[in-house]
Amino acid sequence: QLQLVESGGGSVQPGGSLRLSCAASEHIDSRSCMGWFRQAPGKEREGVAVIDADGKTEYADSVKGRFTISRENAKNTLYLEMDNLKAEDTAMYYCAADVPVYVRKRPTTWFKPTEYKYWGQGTQVTVSS
Repeated sequence: QLQLVESGGGSVQPGGSLRLSCAASEHIDSRSCMGWFRQAPGKEREGVAVIDADGKTEYADSVKGRFTISRENAKNTLYLEMDNLKAEDTAMYYCAADVPVYVRKRPTTWFKPTEYKYWGQGTQVTVSS
């Protein structure tokens, strides 16, 4: 059973930066897709960024140009570099891993939370002046 543990959340002012990390309990090099999702109070969980085993990435339109997802297989760790943070980025951020093959082959489906098998407990990001 793969376990995922997020860290790096916190409170920052608008325009600030944070780097989230997701440590996996097992090797991640073969994991089909790994991604970051977020959920704000009263809203549905939404996809932020996803990276597959080949390094292909997808980003939500709201974070393109500001967030960067990466994975370091040697350390079994997934990262999310967040720059130029905005108040609307405030949310609980979750790490997720593993999707069925038919999802991996269709990047347009990578942001569906229900397709991911493993989830972390989340780390809170608050952007406020």
